[in-house]
Amino acid sequence: MEALLAEHERLSKSGTFTKTLDDIQKTIDLLVKARETIAANTETASLNLAKLQTPVKNSLEDVHKDLEEVRKYQSKYSKLLDKKFKDKVLPQMDYDALSSQPALINRAVAMHLLREGQFSVASTFLSEATKDKGSDNMEDDLTMSGTEQDLGLDSLKSESLRKQFANMYHILHEMKNERNLLPAIEWARDKSDELEKRGSNLEFELGKLQFVWLFVGRQNQKGQPDMYEGRQHALEYVRQELSHFRPRYLRELQQLCGAIAFCPNLPQSPYRRTFLNNDAWDELAISFTKEFCALLGLSADSPLYIAATAGAIALPHFSKLQVIMKDKRTEWTTKHEIPVEVPLPPSYRFHSIFVCPVSKEQTTDQNPPMMMPCGHVVAKESLLRLSKNARFKCPYCPNESHPKDAMKIYM
Repeated sequence: MEALLAEHERLSKSGTFTKTLDDIQKTIDLLVKARETIAANTETASLNLAKLQTPVKNSLEDVHKDLEEVRKYQSKYSKLLDKKFKDKVLPQMDYDALSSQPALINRAVAMHLLREGQFSVASTFLSEATKDKGSDNMEDDLTMSGTEQDLGLDSLKSESLRKQFANMYHILHEMKNERNLLPAIEWARDKSDELEKRGSNLEFELGKLQFVWLFVGRQNQKGQPDMYEGRQHALEYVRQELSHFRPRYLRELQQLCGAIAFCPNLPQSPYRRTFLNNDAWDELAISFTKEFCALLGLSADSPLYIAATAGAIALPHFSKLQVIMKDKRTEWTTKHEIPVEVPLPPSYRFHSIFVCPVSKEQTTDQNPPMMMPCGHVVAKESLLRLSKNARFKCPYCPNESHPKDAMKIYM
């Protein structure tokens, strides 16, 4: 891998078209200058054209040499790539859950494009996806509700959703590039009730960062931070805009105001993490995106991106599994369960897993986890097997109970 990285670095420095473009520009300049000379005096046109042949020829030869140099670096880099990443046959399986769901795939692709702000591309894709098949037939294949109906498979139906994401990207641009929190704060106030129902603290966190920005971000006429003026604006902002958060966030508000006493020496104060956090803007942007998408009934990350990334992580394991199954002449017989563990990152684990301590089997929808009155949990099949529909003793404590007293746990 070190050799590949070194060659990549060499290609990025030397395998560019900068010198080629310079030589082409020199040729263009020669031709433009000759044209102007001929236009000024047509009688010398033949002489000027004759003088132009050699410089143009030399310039074009320089361009050819430049391109040869670039091709040499590209060829070497390509050979190293082929040597490092050899072509492998992708795992094949008889059961393909998505082969009969083209509408589902089209929706996933269109939603990804909309979420990424590629509205014109999404519109074109939706038009192409419905060219040979009416949107009514596509909607028959899928049951859509809420925001998903805005997507549909018709570019006109995506207008409402497009406006929502356009607004989100505008707010994120103001937040990240302009350090302007006002659009985000205004949106959070409009959605205050919905955010409150979700238990979100986004509105307060936006106001808190606005306080920090006023406190340390204000600059005087010389372009230097003006702590005194910043404190005045920050205190005024707390009184006018954050006072209604006092019942729920009194301690946090006290900490913000208490930082004024440490104003000349913030880097060594207990409040340095709050006021000198370089990642605060990016973290809040991620939190805003998550809440914005949640109110639309969507996940914070694109499902298509998550599925593609998880598939890329799992692919080497499935390739190895296929080789082992071929050598041992065995088959993958379970449709809804993979026979190997795939080490996905924690952020890609969306479902809780419970393994019955009695049967050592993973619970399913047909065999859910059941909690007995004593608080211990076993799988439903283990519960019925232990109890035989009568009172029984818990396998982990002296308490006795009846199967009907057990409660199903939703994980």
